[in-house]
Amino acid sequence: MSLATIRETPGLDAYLEELEERLTEAVGAYPGLVAEVGSEALEAGGKRLRPLLVFLAAQPGEAPLAAGVAVELVHMATLVHDDLIDRARYRRGREAAWASHGPEAAKAAGDYLFARAFAELSATGDEAAVRCLADATLSLARGEALQRAQTNDPDTSVDDYLRRCALKTGTLFEAACLLGSGGDRELGAFGLALGIAFQIADDILDCSGETIETGKIAGTDLREGTPTLPLILAAREDELVRAALAGGPLDGALLRVAETGALEAARETARDFARRARSRLDGHLRREELEALADAVVDRES
Repeated sequence: MSLATIRETPGLDAYLEELEERLTEAVGAYPGLVAEVGSEALEAGGKRLRPLLVFLAAQPGEAPLAAGVAVELVHMATLVHDDLIDRARYRRGREAAWASHGPEAAKAAGDYLFARAFAELSATGDEAAVRCLADATLSLARGEALQRAQTNDPDTSVDDYLRRCALKTGTLFEAACLLGSGGDRELGAFGLALGIAFQIADDILDCSGETIETGKIAGTDLREGTPTLPLILAAREDELVRAALAGGPLDGALLRVAETGALEAARETARDFARRARSRLDGHLRREELEALADAVVDRES
């Protein structure tokens, strides 16, 4: 089954259509500058992968729309804040919010999107769901703090990198699966492993020069001194890459990452996490769709 086939899952088109309507309503609920900035982030698009997980984790006909809206709003908020922290000027071919509206407006807009996410979920009266998303959001903040601590450190261990991936990416995937399934821990474990695989794949794309999927300019991680798996592995083999990751000259360093074999080694790690994710799906009604999603996450080419 391909990713295109997943999109043909009965009921998915209607769910995603309603999701977009609810996202628009949620972001525009309080007109003003922060809503305008949030609307621009929404219009920039995205794969809506986290709401897709909510849908696929749920029983047919029971996918909670508020959960899909909430996890996507949290994801959008993190992108707005990440671009501000990293001073990344572009996201998905558009100027980042901080670059077009200023740092203060971007910070406020990210906070607004977080608030709107929890407003959507709390309106359901499901306290367990709110706690689940709150835990995931706390993990996102912890992951960002860990990334700051690891910046320009080529000696960052693979285990510490994977812990950061789990916090910054995996926990929101996990939350999407938990919210969709009503708390199925096996599906939560699937989401966590899938999120780690997804982040490793993103980091590979950043090094390989492909930007369509990530929405970033290629080489951003190296320029920012963010120790990702391919950069950590390459730094062990190449002194030029090591020096660049530590904050030194960048000339030629990105090209040499591929020459060390680090990209393929990182890709195999991503595949391993995808296999771990698939191992959690025994007996699930939508096992084929979720397995296909795990494969698609790792084998992105652009």
